[in-house]
Amino acid sequence: MNNPFETHGAFSWTELMTRDVPAARTFYGDLLGWKFKEMNSTGFPYAVIRAAEQDIGGMMTAPPEVSGMPPYWGTYVTVTNVDEVAARALSLGGKVLVEPTQIPTVGRFAVIMDPQGATLSVITYKPR
Repeated sequence: MNNPFETHGAFSWTELMTRDVPAARTFYGDLLGWKFKEMNSTGFPYAVIRAAEQDIGGMMTAPPEVSGMPPYWGTYVTVTNVDEVAARALSLGGKVLVEPTQIPTVGRFAVIMDPQGATLSVITYKPR
């Protein structure tokens, strides 16, 4: 496979939503040897996870609208066109939980749910 950030259908990013990012950083850093770098270009604090000098995922504080949910890991799959994939998910019996939305400096994403109830984030990254 080529670059997962450019390949339609490739898993490309993993993200932790949690109430306590510093505690999660300590736990996963000690457990897996991950390093972290701070990013704030999206308007909120974000910890990029690094392994072997590569950015592999991120951690962020869960937004207020999901405050009742337990912390969770989410996965992103690269798609050529987020809007088309969201519409196709609906036509195949799925749901769109988060409508296609811009992430400044990153790209456009949506969260879909398959007919069995599993969720997945799809994303079209901005060209680099």
